[in-house]
Amino acid sequence: MALSSLNQRRWRNFKANRRAYWSLWIFLVLYGLSLCAELLANDRPILVKYEGDFYTPILKFYPETAFGGDLRTEADYTTPEVQCLIVTAGSLDCWDDPDGIKAEAEEKGTAAGKPVDRGWIVWPLIPYSFKTIVNTGGIVPGPPTAQNWLGTDDTSRDVLARVIYGFRLSVTFALVVVALTTVIGVIAGAVQGYFGGLTDLLMQRFIEIWAAVPDLYVIIILTAILGKSVWLLLVLMVVFGWISRVGVIRAEFLRARNFEYVRAAKALGVSDWRIMTRHLLPNAMVATLTLLPFAITGTIGALASLDYIGFGLPADQPSLGALTRQAQQNLQAPHLAFVAFFTFAIMLSLLVFIFEGVRDAFDPRKTFR
Repeated sequence: MALSSLNQRRWRNFKANRRAYWSLWIFLVLYGLSLCAELLANDRPILVKYEGDFYTPILKFYPETAFGGDLRTEADYTTPEVQCLIVTAGSLDCWDDPDGIKAEAEEKGTAAGKPVDRGWIVWPLIPYSFKTIVNTGGIVPGPPTAQNWLGTDDTSRDVLARVIYGFRLSVTFALVVVALTTVIGVIAGAVQGYFGGLTDLLMQRFIEIWAAVPDLYVIIILTAILGKSVWLLLVLMVVFGWISRVGVIRAEFLRARNFEYVRAAKALGVSDWRIMTRHLLPNAMVATLTLLPFAITGTIGALASLDYIGFGLPADQPSLGALTRQAQQNLQAPHLAFVAFFTFAIMLSLLVFIFEGVRDAFDPRKTFR
């Protein structure tokens, strides 16, 4: 679909801001890679060939019996026993001497005049998930090695895998919270500013009372009572976060509702909803977009802060705030502090640069060559 002349001008202005343009591409690449985190960092193979058949453990549950083992639980593909069962087609006992078994299997296959159908395993680039316990010989947190590129944390989990999953969770969480709070705040502010009068008075008094509620304490209390949950935290941050979006939209609608073109539309019988969405909202959204970078970075910071003090995401979730707490508690492992710092610095800087470009692109007073 072709862009309108106004949107084309906005896109040209955004591209003219080189810092914002390249920050957008870098952020999209990083976020796109994090969306494929299961393919990059996982303790399950991407593809397995066993007895001529192909299996996708990354997508489906397979018991150990599917590969010739004895257990009906999910196969632990990181153990030498399961790997040997797959490679030797599960025909021999793999618990004694895997190398000798492979040689014996090849010898038997050659003697029978049949080629040995050797299996194979395709692993992700990082063979660990965010909750995989890595054997580091008892050293925790472990320093960066060829096995763990960014080291391990104080529970012997791979830091790079947790950063990839934590980056995806933090950004997705912030985008969802900001999207929901913006929708609610824009609707409330538009209704207040357009209708005014008693509607504006009652809603403004409610917002003032609701804004006086200490949201951080409420989140901590409810989290302690109901338990940690991603969905609970999301709902609570939306419930308390929409208030900050109301003021700007309300002011824009109060200012523009008496303009000549609005009065003309009312005289022609145009409905209030159409005037609000078609004529007033596009102009009011410029001010809202100016606040979006602060909203997104603030949400990411709030999530990290709650995780840092222990009232954020559940312990089994990849949390960048928990990584920061581990860095503070393990000063003898400086790699944790460096990873946490650079992760937040790069993520938040890219977002700020991007939305600076968006803000300038929607500002009709700015034109770039």
